[in-house]
Amino acid sequence: MTRSGEHVGRARERLTALLVEASTGALGAAGCHVAGVYLRSGTPGLLRLATLVGLPGPLFRPWWRLHVDRPFPVADAYRLGVRVVLPNATEMVRRYPQFAAGLPFQFGSVYTPVPGAEPSFGVLTVLLPGTPDTVDELPDLDRLGRLAETLGVGLRELVAEEGDAAVAWEGEPVCVRPPATRPGAARVGRFTWDPATSAVRVDDRLHALLGVAPEDFPHTGAELAAAVTPDDADDVLVALRRTAAGRPPYAPLRVRAADGAPLLLELWPPPGAAGPSLVSGIVVDPGPVAAADGAADLLPQGVFCLDRSGVVRYANPAAVRLTGRPRAELLGRSVWEAMPWLSGPPYDDHWRGALLARGSVHFRVRRGGATEGDFLALSVHPGPDLITCTVDPANRFGPAMHLPRPAEPDTPAAPGTTAELGATPGPGRPGVPGVPGVPGVPGGPSMAPLYRPIALAIALTDAVTARQVSAVVTQELLPAFGGGRLAIYLLQDRHLYLAWENGFPPGFLAPFDGVGLDAPIPGVETLTTGRPLFFESMRQLADTYPGLALDADVGARAFLPLIASGRPVGTCILGFDVERGFSTEERTVLTALAGLIAHAMEKARRYDSEAALARGLQQALLPRRLSAHPQVETAGRYLPGTQGMDVGGDWYDVVGAGDGLALVIGDVQGHGVQAAATMGQLRSAVRAFALSDRPPDEVLSGTNRLLIDLDPGQFASCCYVRLDPATGRARIARAGHLPPLLRAPDGRIRVLEIPGGVVLGVDPRARYPVTELELAPDAILALYTDGLVERPGADIDEGISALGAALAEAGAAPGRRGPRTLAGVADRLTAMARHATDRPDDVALLVATRRPGPADRW
Repeated sequence: MTRSGEHVGRARERLTALLVEASTGALGAAGCHVAGVYLRSGTPGLLRLATLVGLPGPLFRPWWRLHVDRPFPVADAYRLGVRVVLPNATEMVRRYPQFAAGLPFQFGSVYTPVPGAEPSFGVLTVLLPGTPDTVDELPDLDRLGRLAETLGVGLRELVAEEGDAAVAWEGEPVCVRPPATRPGAARVGRFTWDPATSAVRVDDRLHALLGVAPEDFPHTGAELAAAVTPDDADDVLVALRRTAAGRPPYAPLRVRAADGAPLLLELWPPPGAAGPSLVSGIVVDPGPVAAADGAADLLPQGVFCLDRSGVVRYANPAAVRLTGRPRAELLGRSVWEAMPWLSGPPYDDHWRGALLARGSVHFRVRRGGATEGDFLALSVHPGPDLITCTVDPANRFGPAMHLPRPAEPDTPAAPGTTAELGATPGPGRPGVPGVPGVPGVPGGPSMAPLYRPIALAIALTDAVTARQVSAVVTQELLPAFGGGRLAIYLLQDRHLYLAWENGFPPGFLAPFDGVGLDAPIPGVETLTTGRPLFFESMRQLADTYPGLALDADVGARAFLPLIASGRPVGTCILGFDVERGFSTEERTVLTALAGLIAHAMEKARRYDSEAALARGLQQALLPRRLSAHPQVETAGRYLPGTQGMDVGGDWYDVVGAGDGLALVIGDVQGHGVQAAATMGQLRSAVRAFALSDRPPDEVLSGTNRLLIDLDPGQFASCCYVRLDPATGRARIARAGHLPPLLRAPDGRIRVLEIPGGVVLGVDPRARYPVTELELAPDAILALYTDGLVERPGADIDEGISALGAALAEAGAAPGRRGPRTLAGVADRLTAMARHATDRPDDVALLVATRRPGPADRW
């Protein structure tokens, strides 16, 4: 196993090297600073981002995995095998509006398929600064094509040596910093100093750096200090002694050489030294960079720099003071780790915009643990190698706000006022200077009206049940407007029923559950009239609806009608813990968001109806009982998925085949009624072939041709085992299915990596080889589908190994003679999946064991 693991590790290293070489080569070919490669994964129809150069990986996590049928340019390039060129954001919106909604920034992109067998291995992707519509400036597409072809050749060689699995990417992408475009690295010389004897030892590079021949080089600490910096020799000698005593400088010392050139001196003692001990040090000639850093250190404005992977490389004293973090906790860390308050919406989109569009971005942010005020004004200026950020106290531009204030008496609410974190009133308020054109600064355009509908719409695309829709609204809508309470009622038979609540006192909403449309309450009135209702205080709500029970004495409320295509769906109630006003722009945005929620709820109802139909269909098609044999015990389990349409096409069966048994498991692509119906057709076909006791290869070949003739637009995997209970002889054939597991009577686990054919429904001439093995008495054979072993971000082989370990433990005594039945073994193997709150795929499991017969006892 160790050699096998090392072999797999070497193959992964070769794959990573090929991908990184292609990605970095694409930077030069396209003249850009961002590139990456999507590769197909072990999951059919799923691409994964394998390498990313020039961007922080975690910031772009939503785009790490992508289904090939999505309306995205990467998917089209992969599926169709053609290059996709988007020179600017205008073209992106025209051709791929859903993709543009997720990344609404000014940039261009090119997607080049990596040629392979079926139809490609993946897609080489580069991101470019956007070009105007009137300018025809494209990168060298021929060079990008040659890079993709070269990568394809390397991947084909890897497949020929290691198999298809060697180029299937699982897990997170490898993130790489782009090659620096600045001058070469600084010169560095090393030395050691012994405080007991003052003896100095240096390397040849320090001789060259200081311009002193080895025979003339100083031999004591005082001489070394004078050679490095004649003007500051005494300070250097003091620093050497303090370092020897275990108190090194907290940062590199900035000194000047005899010719005035800036140098950096860094000292450190051996770790764990109790008393005076040998001191190590380096002298660095940073070139012109040090002068720039020294100049930035003198600025009253905070300045810090990141590389393009998001790691902080420099921070001046003002930035250290304003961020409230020690310099040692900033440098060398991701900016989102060092300053966690810079992550999350809407800040993630600000960072993405700066990194992709290459333009400066300005916003305001709330800092945790501040001593000078809670808000800072941040400006981000991206470059080819570094991102420079400036930070100032927000009060330099105007008062900071977290929630919008109610309008002053006789003063209309200022346009553009929102509850977006960091947003501020417009120029209509006295004493607030406006800074036009800077988002998040008074007088500048707010990003909330654009950002929130887009963010909510994107999040709602993956929500397919009423509960998921409500959870998305809680996560996206409440934080956006500073709300603390949410209730959603859905209309059914002219009554409103509570579908979701968050933040209200326990039991408060129960009396309103099932209320009729004639009730004189705001939740009903907003739906029947189609008009949203806004109450800036609880007193205003009580005066408008006398006698209405209130859940709080202070706060504000918004009642939004949920109407989809003119059809009433329900009511959404937003609650705020403080009194607040609602500007015209806010009311418009909330009304638009209510329309998005209504359409999502309408879609969720259709999904719920279809899911109920599919569940009934599948329950009718799955076997009510398994065929029995005196010498064989079997147990099967099925668990539906928990995401979206939770019924899939997994199935299992046990069929009498002559004097033996056929053990079958399969998985139809997709979910829903169509997958369940296809599963039923395949199960019937396999049963028919099995009942006539056809050989395993003929069973799969016949089922394959039937599925192709039916042409449902789906494929399926299957594993078929024909077992002779008397002798234990098992004949196995596989069609693209995961390998069975075999637990020997002594507890050893084998993964049966038997040869197989392609999935059913693809190639009418496909062949399915048959493998024979013996199932010993009390051994356990386990057949399963990928939903039991596949985990997001983990290799499927790890899941198979984990299942094998669980089988080794659970199958200690599967027969009638021991304390555990085979049904108990099946329950143990599916326990983790059964209790999981998030189960992306459905699960099927079939286990079988053979009891000893007279021949075995003999």
